[in-house]
Amino acid sequence: MSRLIKSNYSNAAQLKDLMTAPPMSAAQHAEVMRKRIAQRRMVEEARELKRAASSYYDKR
Repeated sequence: MSRLIKSNYSNAAQLKDLMTAPPMSAAQHAEVMRKRIAQRRMVEEARELKRAASSYYDKR
């Protein structure tokens, strides 16, 4: 079973744009992190439910 690997190079922003952009505020960073954590939890819960369902059918 192959695992999907998230590419770190998917952002197409130019280096100049990244280096001259104002830094992210603490509130913006907190919101981004909350969204990232929520998304990761959803994926982990779905994975656990899938494993639980497959193990349930394997026992039958």
